[in-house]
Amino acid sequence: MTLPPDLVIFDCDGVLVDSEPLTNVVIRDNLARHGLDLSLQEILGTFVGGTMAGVMREARAMGAQLPDDWVGRIYEEMFVVLAEKVEIVPGIVGVLDALDQASIPYAVGSNGPHRKMEITLGRTGLSDRLQGRVYSREDVANPKPAPDLYLQAAARAGVPPERAVVIEDSPTGARAAQAAGIRCFGYVADTDPARMTPFCEAVFDRMQVLPGLLGL
Repeated sequence: MTLPPDLVIFDCDGVLVDSEPLTNVVIRDNLARHGLDLSLQEILGTFVGGTMAGVMREARAMGAQLPDDWVGRIYEEMFVVLAEKVEIVPGIVGVLDALDQASIPYAVGSNGPHRKMEITLGRTGLSDRLQGRVYSREDVANPKPAPDLYLQAAARAGVPPERAVVIEDSPTGARAAQAAGIRCFGYVADTDPARMTPFCEAVFDRMQVLPGLLGL
């Protein structure tokens, strides 16, 4: 493996912004109101990394009585909480600074909608340095674990997949990177490392060590 890479593609939720603890509570409380009472750990293990349409399908299969417009409604609940409370992932600014100093470009590929990232990246002060390099599942035919998002980000940067690296915190996203032929480093501060290692070149639990892993 040749390092440093020519491009680093970050997942958004749980990698750039610490949004998942907030959104998991929203999902848990909402599903409980609709007849499916799960613990936060069950929410994390079942739904993290996918799409809200996927959450809706799985939750219905598990017994939740969800209206047809549930995805729009749950996002509105999330947006209110995120706009008030989301914070940046500790150490990520130092990672971006190190990439800037090494003149290595970076981008974002997320299964979330653009509006969600506008809120979270805006509140945490990351929007300006990521402008024009933020890709959503809204931009491609298939969300993660399909490779579409990461292949698009690499193509837009003009970098072959084998010269890029993806930073992910979910098995779903790591599988997408693997399917795209892009090396994945797994951030496991809040994820079971055993769920990530089958799809990752390396796993790490502090952003401060990532520049070293990238060969910077």
